Parts: sequence; C-alpha cells; structure tokens
Amino acid sequence: MHQFESAYERTRTDQKYITSQPEPKRSDMQALHRIILEVMPGCKSWFLDGKDSEGKTVSNPNIGYGCHTMKYADGTPESFIKLV
Repeated sequence: MHQFESAYERTRTDQKYITSQPEPKRSDMQALHRIILEVMPGCKSWFLDGKDSEGKTVSNPNIGYGCHTMKYADGTPESFIKLV
C-alpha cells in the first residue's frame, strides 16, 4: 500500500484481499474487519502485501488498523500499523 493511497482505495484493497480468501477464513475476516471498523470508526486501515521494494515476498499479507508513530534510534519517525 502506498502512503498516499486514499481511504476509498484502502477499503477496496482490504475488501479485495478478504474476498480472495477461502471459506471459512473469508467470513471470519469479514466479521472481524466489520467489528474493528465499528469499534474504531474513522481509523486508518493498512494493507501490506508482504513484499519488499523489490517485489520479493518477505511476510504474509495482512490488514492493520490505526496508526502508531515509531521513532528509530536515530530519531527518525515512521508511521506504522497500531493493530494487526
């Protein structure tokens, strides 16, 4: 997911990933996604496809919610997922 992707595009990406899953995982993910968005209305959702900048798979894809700003040892801040 790109940092400047709109909320609409993020929602479409989340839904595309969820609907691509086999049952019963799909239904479980849809229910959890709906509950999280009800509990945290307006939160930022993130979709990470699990690939690095070179397109190599480095982790499983996942959807995250909320935003947490981390600071590296050198003081550089970076926004990242709060809840995965």
